[in-house]
Amino acid sequence: MSIVEVAAGVCGFSARIACEADETYAVTVRVESDCPRVQELAKRLDRVAILSEMGKPLPETSVYRAAGESRLHISCPVPAAMLKGIEVAAGLALPADAHITVRRA
Repeated sequence: MSIVEVAAGVCGFSARIACEADETYAVTVRVESDCPRVQELAKRLDRVAILSEMGKPLPETSVYRAAGESRLHISCPVPAAMLKGIEVAAGLALPADAHITVRRA
């Protein structure tokens, strides 16, 4: 199982993503967030067959398709965080933090 915590940024919303894989690399995804669009994403995406997703271009993955259908903001970090959590839960990636730092120059 993996847990991913996301502080999305200026919108002020956060998300908690829990991912658990079974022996077929199907990953159950549970999302908690106050963001209504992330809540919609969670309704559309509760399970991901990660092995079939790995070879797809990014916009064709079930995560990013569902994010588009849920009308997430284009720079929302939640879909990327979901994919990281899914990979870690399935044993296809090591757990390591990722960071985005944004400032005006």
